[in-house]
Amino acid sequence: MTTSHGNAASSSADQQLVRVTHPFHPLFARQLPCVGRRYNRHGARLLLQADDTAVWSVPPQWTDLVSPDAEEFRWPKVHDGMMRLTAAQLSALLEGPQEYPCW
Repeated sequence: MTTSHGNAASSSADQQLVRVTHPFHPLFARQLPCVGRRYNRHGARLLLQADDTAVWSVPPQWTDLVSPDAEEFRWPKVHDGMMRLTAAQLSALLEGPQEYPCW
């Protein structure tokens, strides 16, 4: 089930512009208003208004809201059926998704 935590009816004056940075996305390099957010089983999604009728659901990691240099959680390698987590990795895993400015 997907739930909405944004207000898609907000005025364009208070909508943040977001640029799609994923090179294989059809909206690559376009700057679009963020009109809301959703969560699904794959994590957070931003709702970007492409035109009067189309709203695209895009992962925040595919936009300029997340710095490519930002430290992000990466699963460590499995050795002999075990995975060792550093304190920082465990903390990132337990904290869950980060908040993004357009929300």
